[in-house]
Amino acid sequence: MIVLKPKLSTYLSLGLILIILMLGLVLILRDFAYDRSFDLWFYLLSSSLLTLVMLMLLIKMMAGWRFIFAGKDHILIKLPLRGSTRTYGVNQILAWEEETVLANKREFKQVTLVFQDHQSITASNHEHQAYSEFVAYLQKKAAKQAVKKKK
Repeated sequence: MIVLKPKLSTYLSLGLILIILMLGLVLILRDFAYDRSFDLWFYLLSSSLLTLVMLMLLIKMMAGWRFIFAGKDHILIKLPLRGSTRTYGVNQILAWEEETVLANKREFKQVTLVFQDHQSITASNHEHQAYSEFVAYLQKKAAKQAVKKKK
């Protein structure tokens, strides 16, 4: 059975960035409460911007926290934060596609699966462990559903 789970290093680095952003927000609000070194518009803009970035990062982290199990002609998708589990047969895959992007001399890969109930799920090689085994499983079991690349 192939287990596609989030990489701990990715979530640790995103968590560290989140802590730094929170620290920046606390320092800005503390400066506003005690010193007022800047104009009011700066405090409003910076605290709003920091809060927005933190919320977007938290949503990204929470939405990406999923486990995908593949084996025995089934794909099980477990979303712990939603408390839901879905099981699909390989024959229920409408289409799947692997996209590859080369950026900063590194290769980023992402696979997208669309199922018959029009639900879709994505996984990437930088956020999930066992990514290459999962793509090899899809190429073996669901080769007919793969989206053909245009040249």
